[in-house]
Amino acid sequence: HNGEINTVRGNRNWMRAREAQLSSDALGDLTQLRPICTAGGSDSASFDEVLELLVMSGRSLPHALAMMVPEAWELEPSLAPGLREFLEYHSLVMEPWDGPAAMIATDGTELVALLDRNGLRPGRFQVTRDGLLVIASETGVLEFAPDQVVRRGRLQPGRMLAVNLDTGTLREDHEVKAELASLAPWGTWVNDGLIRLSELPEREHLVHPHASIARRQRTFGYTEEELRLLLTPMARDGVEPIAAMGSDTPIAVLSDRPRLIFDYFVQQFAQVTNPPLDALREELVTSLVTSMGPVPNLLAQSAEHARQVILDFPVIDNDDLAKVQHFADDLERERTVTIRGLYPVDYHAKGLADRLDQMCREASAAIEAGAEFLIVSDRDSDKDLAPIPSLLAVSAVHHHLIREGTRMRVALIAEAGDVREVHHVAALIAYGAAAVNPYLAMESVEALVRAGELATDENADVDAAADAAVHRLIKALGKGLLKVMSKMGISTVASYCGAQTFEAIGLSHEIVDRYFTGTQSKLGGVGLDVIAAEVAARHRRAYPDNAASLAHRRLETGGEYRWRRGEEPHLFDPETIFKLQHATKTGRREIFSEYTARVNDQQQRLMTLRGLFRFSPQRPSVALDEVEPVSAIMRRFATGAMSYGSISPEAHETLAIAMNRIGGRSNTGEGGESEDRLTDPARRSAIKQVASGRFGVTSMYLTHADEIQIKLAQGAKPGEGGQLPPQKMYPWIAETRHATPGVGLISPPPHHDIYSIEDLKQLIFDLKRANPSARISTKLVSQSGIGPVAAGVAKALSDVVLVSGHDGGTGASPMNSLKHAGGPGELGLAEVQQTLMLNGLRDRVVVQVDGQLKTGRDVVIAALLGAEEFGFATSVLVVSGCIMMRVCHLDTCPVGVATQNPELRSRFTGQAEHVINFFTFIAEEVRELLAMLGYRSIDEAVGDTSALDLDEAVRHWKAEGLDLTPVLRGPQFAADEPKRQGRTQDHELETHFDVALLADSRNALDCAEPVVIDLPIRNVDRAVGTMLGHEVTKRHGSAGLPAETIDVTLTGSAGQSLGAFLPAGITLRLIGAANDYVGKGLSGGEIVLRPHPSAAHAAVGNVIAGNVIGYGATSGALFIAGVVGERFLVRGSGAVAVVEGTGDHALEYFTGGFALILGPTGRNLGAGMSGGEAVLLDLDPLHLNSAELVSGALELRPLDEARRERVRSLLARHAEQTGSELAELLLSDLRRDPETWARFTHLIPRGYARVLDVHERATTEGRALDDDHTWTQILEVTRG
Repeated sequence: HNGEINTVRGNRNWMRAREAQLSSDALGDLTQLRPICTAGGSDSASFDEVLELLVMSGRSLPHALAMMVPEAWELEPSLAPGLREFLEYHSLVMEPWDGPAAMIATDGTELVALLDRNGLRPGRFQVTRDGLLVIASETGVLEFAPDQVVRRGRLQPGRMLAVNLDTGTLREDHEVKAELASLAPWGTWVNDGLIRLSELPEREHLVHPHASIARRQRTFGYTEEELRLLLTPMARDGVEPIAAMGSDTPIAVLSDRPRLIFDYFVQQFAQVTNPPLDALREELVTSLVTSMGPVPNLLAQSAEHARQVILDFPVIDNDDLAKVQHFADDLERERTVTIRGLYPVDYHAKGLADRLDQMCREASAAIEAGAEFLIVSDRDSDKDLAPIPSLLAVSAVHHHLIREGTRMRVALIAEAGDVREVHHVAALIAYGAAAVNPYLAMESVEALVRAGELATDENADVDAAADAAVHRLIKALGKGLLKVMSKMGISTVASYCGAQTFEAIGLSHEIVDRYFTGTQSKLGGVGLDVIAAEVAARHRRAYPDNAASLAHRRLETGGEYRWRRGEEPHLFDPETIFKLQHATKTGRREIFSEYTARVNDQQQRLMTLRGLFRFSPQRPSVALDEVEPVSAIMRRFATGAMSYGSISPEAHETLAIAMNRIGGRSNTGEGGESEDRLTDPARRSAIKQVASGRFGVTSMYLTHADEIQIKLAQGAKPGEGGQLPPQKMYPWIAETRHATPGVGLISPPPHHDIYSIEDLKQLIFDLKRANPSARISTKLVSQSGIGPVAAGVAKALSDVVLVSGHDGGTGASPMNSLKHAGGPGELGLAEVQQTLMLNGLRDRVVVQVDGQLKTGRDVVIAALLGAEEFGFATSVLVVSGCIMMRVCHLDTCPVGVATQNPELRSRFTGQAEHVINFFTFIAEEVRELLAMLGYRSIDEAVGDTSALDLDEAVRHWKAEGLDLTPVLRGPQFAADEPKRQGRTQDHELETHFDVALLADSRNALDCAEPVVIDLPIRNVDRAVGTMLGHEVTKRHGSAGLPAETIDVTLTGSAGQSLGAFLPAGITLRLIGAANDYVGKGLSGGEIVLRPHPSAAHAAVGNVIAGNVIGYGATSGALFIAGVVGERFLVRGSGAVAVVEGTGDHALEYFTGGFALILGPTGRNLGAGMSGGEAVLLDLDPLHLNSAELVSGALELRPLDEARRERVRSLLARHAEQTGSELAELLLSDLRRDPETWARFTHLIPRGYARVLDVHERATTEGRALDDDHTWTQILEVTRG
């Protein structure tokens, strides 16, 4: 098993829940086999134990694997009916074991290889003349003479390859699945047993009076801000609300205000070891359909297993809940039972604990009486009875039933008044709820419509408008849930249910162990006494002593998302913003000291974890003049990654100029950098970021970097991609990003060349060869478990590990991510430092930290926890003029910082001198603190946690339960164990394949004379041509050399990343086969792939290269005689490519260039394609992304004469370069029969086509492509 089972915690929980029901004639007494999943085993071990159980009890190996790792069937239109019924039936029996996986399994007779449903691990196979089958993660593992290989193939997403070891029979996926589909009457069982909730009779809809809604809103702690910023956008637009500029409010355990228990949980997310999914563009592999009902014995199969209720969405409205309450009316027994989650509020924690115990007993009794559906409800609270937090109630019952062995006999449904955002829904489902009914959120939306506070269709009556608003709310919550699942790399809600992909921050171990069993809670925290006190505080607002006062009382204003006087405090409030800007503009240190005193005081009033710390000097203080100078300290400072596009050109350049002057580093962000800045020492950004969108990532861009940063996650929205809306895609931004003006850009959630730690190592390898003198940095986000990830990153030869806190800023992020994903930077930094030291890796890497650093105290605490370098983003934007309006995503920044609008940009007042003043003041504070602590340099302070202690003067009704020992102390180390970087990584540059290429290309590099090189290649030779390309770019600039100046022929199997970032002037010709990432970041060069002339197989239909070919290619050409894998030309933005067949997701996020595809494509073609063009031979329209096609975003056209001529030219070039028989045949057919053109289809994005039309008109009329009139027309045609 190569991969990760992202759902393994939930899979193990469900397996444990099933154990009491397991019975098998084949296995007899099963008690001695429990637990099925051995505690402490790996995900592979648990998978193997369950697989073995299924096989030993009578199912075939393919059958068991198809149950555990089913293909994506829910949205696949071309699936055979029998197979669909097989897969649907088994989805009712068992949740998928979901995650990126390549598996090979055998029971001794049959061997089966398969990939996960999304194909997130590579798998290649070869068949030889003498019947040898070789399956591996890459091709070239065993070398064969070309004439011995009769077939080259690849494992496909969700598909199997099976071999009978006795007979030698090789069976393809469709053969295996056809056999499985015929084993039993799956369709009959499904059709007879399933009840679809959407098809049941409607129930009477109840409308609640305003007074009832208002009182319950107070009971559950609703605020005006939540109604305005959370519910209204979801009910109006059907999408999750967006916010900007990060979070600078206290985490729940440090907040003075009563917080919902949801706020004590943070979402975990995928980084490095497994990728997040792209739920937006790869929706076909996801599913929000779920089933409810008792699940019988896993080891049997019968019609009884299909007696389930199907929900299209896990969020249900009040009327659907009424269907559940009444559809199963039975005179013999009550099949649906409601358990009230209410407790006597005056009995405080004891009353809460007693009621939770009683609810668990009631659940057990209901199951014994025959109940199949349990509704855990917090409705009907009153003056005496307060609602138990729904997450606590649901999880308590869920884990009680697991321990009791009855969990599979019943479905849990949450009827929850405290749910009003995506995070709440996600947490309830992750802790066992099959469905969530956020009844009060829906009633609140209806009330907003009826009060005229929510815009509706003027022609709709109020009931219809309210109903439509509720359905948009449900859609937003469901789609938001899908994104939360996707952050963790989980495809289906069935797998997410019970997966517990959360970390508790600030909950006591006692609460977690009892009610949220298996959840990580590193710091401990509050107990039931505090939970009860927070409930009681909300309850008092709904039921005050003076009841008459309620009639005139509004909801609390709220201030969690935007600062409001008297509400939740923010580290950046109007006073701190004023003092910071005044101090840095005037250069007055005394005012700056007032600013830092206020910020530090806020922190010590418990707004951050570091506010709990105090300095505890272990050395005598030293004189200030003995401490390293300000200039040395400032070299450790960097500004955060803010892209040219998200912030204005003026703001971006101001930061770069300032950092270059002080010897620090500014960061391009993910938007690239214009060439005039790349080559200007005063205005360039020293750090070039490489993010998932690869915007502007070329050989030139990388060559002019001091440091190259791989952004794996962002503190404000880990596990998610970025987005630049159409109105910000001005021509100058589009030019830098190699995109289309007026057409919005989305960067994918995952790097499509990082699905594993091995892939990250490969990208580090590639980038180091793209610029051998640059440091390679890897950006991670703090969460529990970041330590082992950082150790893997260090072993992967990253030079720098950056730890970002959850509170970092951003230009745009879903609100639930902003507030509920990632952990405090202090936790992540401490874990990284300790893990690197435990593994003897600390001296190999520089550790950097960022996330709401604002003062010298912040810097010194970070250093003592292990950081050597320090990043600032929000604070330097404030210095540059930002006033925290938090409208960055709207392009309406009133001070010209986060906008591209020329009129608003004219208001920008920031200056490099202000930024320099800020960093000078910070460095001076750092010097003073170092002197006080007895250190002469930051190097001496790094990792010395003995100089930190808890501030005993701090007393807080919640924080007293926190145990910060894991942060401050951790493991004991030998005195000589390195605490900071002491040596550089060995990147083995001197042994790279390109050393020989460089020697052979000397005349071309020096004099531009043509050279021809012919060498053998093996699959251990990776990133061939990249270091050579760097040398070409360094000497000859972005134009490179004339075409084919350096002509290299390679024979054999190429390793990953052949020709990565290859510039103009180099042609790589491979005779043989290649692995993944060929032509990654292609920057003007040419790559040709062809089979060996003596190969025993044709090029057509055989796989010649792996996955993710041409990722981020900006220019140049690819000619590939054969089939390639998944995600061909993902994020392509300018290259030309010809290929003879692709896997799934080809041309995903394509923004420019031209693709000619002469063979079958996989599914989901053109998802997110916003620019460029493609011509496809014999296109199957079912393989196109259906959403893009239905919306009209993609257009299918016959070829006009210009495209015909281009296709003729490319076919001729393809035949010439690769010897393609297919290209020769097509050219012949086109000459003989013009009707052959009907086999070709032109695929073009509608917006891109219209922009091309505008450009053509502008050129005809003699206007510039970026003048105001042209730009206005572009925005009109793209609706930007």
